[in-house]
This record gives sequence, structure tokens and C-alpha cells, in this order.
Amino acid sequence: MSAVVNAALKVTSGAATIAAEMTGSGAPVVFLHANICDKRMWHAQMKASGSDYLAICYDRRGFGQTQAPAESHSSVADLLAVIDATAGAAPAILVGCSQGANIALNAAVSHPARVRGLVLISPTVNGAPAAVYTPELQALVIRQQNAEASKDLDRLNEIKAHLFLDGPLAAPGRVSGPMRRLFLEMNAIALAATPSGTNRDDGQAYHHLKTITAPSTVIWGNLDFPHIQERASLVAQLLPNAEAHELQGVAHLPGLEQPDIVTGLIRHLIKRCA
Repeated sequence: MSAVVNAALKVTSGAATIAAEMTGSGAPVVFLHANICDKRMWHAQMKASGSDYLAICYDRRGFGQTQAPAESHSSVADLLAVIDATAGAAPAILVGCSQGANIALNAAVSHPARVRGLVLISPTVNGAPAAVYTPELQALVIRQQNAEASKDLDRLNEIKAHLFLDGPLAAPGRVSGPMRRLFLEMNAIALAATPSGTNRDDGQAYHHLKTITAPSTVIWGNLDFPHIQERASLVAQLLPNAEAHELQGVAHLPGLEQPDIVTGLIRHLIKRCA
């Protein structure tokens, strides 16, 4: 059995210095955070790794502790740089939430030999059909856009907490306490970040889903935006080797709200990849 490691490290990719962490031992499992969080959203899954898997997480450009000047870059190249620095040439299981899932899918399309399996949580998928909102949801989206236009970052942070942590049709403040404080802290860093430059990645993973043969698990919450739930279900249908799991009583971030269930599903995927 490999020795259990527990380390923080800096990874260079282009001009960026990427803040990463690794802990545990075994098959490499890389966690990719949502655009409203940073690597801290995976605390429970990192802590649970032990000898079951080598857990790796990192802050993308514009998030958390990563330092990156504006430059043309590739999110997939950044991911591969992190894998190279932590797991070497070993193919990795990728666990991505929201935009993190989109990066995982792009990696699976462009570098299939590097991807052993996928866990896609509330996935964003570039090239997927555009969202269609009910009038109630459209009003919430406009409220967010107005806050963005006014550059009222505190108000925008609270709006995003309602939309993505509570769920757009749930009561504001449904999720409270340390979890809400962590969300607001993570997203405040993202909202205040300077632009990271042009991303060179091809954003059409949706049209290549049927070519991804790696074992996959798709997870979503029943309190998330309806179009995200529908998209997640469709992704699970299009991937040739996927299992689908709708979790009850959670919104866009099931890994935060139901960490034990999500960690169990990740372990199940690891066994499928063995």
C-alpha cells in the first residue's frame, strides 16, 4: 500500500502559480471546483480520502489562492499540469462541479488516455442547449444581472448564495451557518478577482459526449435550476457508461450539503474504474 501523503504545493502552468493540495493514497482523484467556490468546497471529500484514493484539489485561475496574470491559457492544460505534479502519468478520476465538470469533460474529450473516470456534479456543458427560464426565474436572473452591472459585489454575492446554495425557488437563507459563510467567503474572492485572460479550450464538449467511454457518474440536486437538472439528466443519458443520481433537498452544491452521500458515490465510481 502506498504511504499516505498530506501536502500543499504550488504548480506552475504558463505564468500562473496554481495553489493545490493532495492527501491520501491510491488512485488519483482530482477535484475541480465550481465558479462560485474554490478548492475549499471539497474539504469533506479531501478529509475522507485516507487510503481509498489520492485526493487532489486546486484553485483555478481567478479563485482562492492561485496567482495568475491575465494571459491566453487553457483550463485543461492547467488541470494536466496539476495531475503531472501530483500523480505523474497515472490516469486520474476527475470530480467536477458546475464549470469544474465542464473542464473535466473537455479533458476527457481532448485527452481520453489521461481520464480514468468522471463524477460530474450539476454540470455545465458548453455547447448544450441554452437555458429557458420561467418568468419567475427570469426575474431572478435579471436581479443578478442588475447587481453585476452596478458592481455591488456584496449584493451580488448574496444573490448568488440564494440562487446556487439555497436554490432559486427555495427560501433565501435555506442554508445557513458555517456552510453559508464559507460560500460567501469563497465567492467573494472570485467576484473581486481580475480577469484571467482568454481561455483557449474548445467549448463544445456537449457534441462529443457519446465518445466518452470512461465510467461516469452524474449527480444533481432537485432544488437546483430546472434547466441544470434537465441538462444533468441529459448528460447522463448521452454518456455511454454513466449512472445518474438525483439528490433530494439540495441545490447546486451537493458536495457541500450532502458530503457523505457524494463521497460514497465517488467511492462507488472508483470501484467501477478498478
